[in-house]
Amino acid sequence: MIKVLVIDDSAFMRQLLTHMLDADDNIIVVGEAEDPYEARELIKQLSPDVLTLDVEMPKMDGLAFLRNLMRLRPMPVVMVSSLTQKGADVTLEALSLGAIDYVAKPKNNHQNSLALFQNNLIYKVLAAGQITFDAPPPVRHNLQPNSDVSHKFKNRLIAIGASTGGIEAIQTLLTPLPANLPPVVITQHIPPVFSTSFAVRLNKNCNLNVIEAKGGEKLTPGHVYIAPGDKHLVIIRDGAHFKTKLLNSDPVNRHKPSVDVLFNSVAEHAAKTSIGIILTGMGNDGSQGLLNMRQKGAYTIAQDQASSVVWGMPGSAVEINAANEVLPLTDISSKLLTLLTIN
Repeated sequence: MIKVLVIDDSAFMRQLLTHMLDADDNIIVVGEAEDPYEARELIKQLSPDVLTLDVEMPKMDGLAFLRNLMRLRPMPVVMVSSLTQKGADVTLEALSLGAIDYVAKPKNNHQNSLALFQNNLIYKVLAAGQITFDAPPPVRHNLQPNSDVSHKFKNRLIAIGASTGGIEAIQTLLTPLPANLPPVVITQHIPPVFSTSFAVRLNKNCNLNVIEAKGGEKLTPGHVYIAPGDKHLVIIRDGAHFKTKLLNSDPVNRHKPSVDVLFNSVAEHAAKTSIGIILTGMGNDGSQGLLNMRQKGAYTIAQDQASSVVWGMPGSAVEINAANEVLPLTDISSKLLTLLTIN
């Protein structure tokens, strides 16, 4: 049984979260707290395995509480966020402080919205309960190549897929990379609003120009294209160039956007000049697409288990031999540059 402590200033949300989580046979809610101070005492008394934490809290905001928690008693935390710009910004900051994942509060009380929220909540709490919470590996900033090798990057494409833990993993991967990198396309499992904030956040912290894809953009070096949170991102060929395209089709592997959808489009149009990277995440989305890329001539990399928050997606890829290489997160940037400059 995974013991959960629910922290939310709304009595209604505490009751709702408790009811939804207790419906799963593998989860038991051992306590509820309306503010971080009460939560601090209940953590000492109840020793929960996982916390659900509202991002906006009275007396002490969720970020301050999370910062103290990760310093004094690190443990898996699933943030419960509002689908607003402020909620997105705060949640991304929480993930950088050590939160494992987040669920977006339902927009309304319609049965379908509540059912989807419950499924996501249970799914992520169960995954969080399996995590051994250790300090993250140190980030090693890799050497950047000289500008005179930029011609070797021509006609290359990098495709990245991630889920749980991916927001920080993607930033760790991209931050050391140079501004003359080939175009990068990314699918991260993330809801709308959050994907916009994620792109803005990455753009501030990277040498590359990071945008949320709108569809129809020509893929150009030095640019990163993030899938929006409510559509699949694919690439298509347009003469001698590639462009982004957004699909409003059904979810694949439970997800929209789906990593498999992106990877399969890269396999179809650019496999022999592409590099595929699958990072931390729950489930198996992206593993078949990565295998498709490898079989058609791409070089493929999976994040290793030790550096993954959840080794579901990369682990599934490794299991079916979809990866040419399995690497710690902090080694992928340098490997990427090696591949780009020697080939």
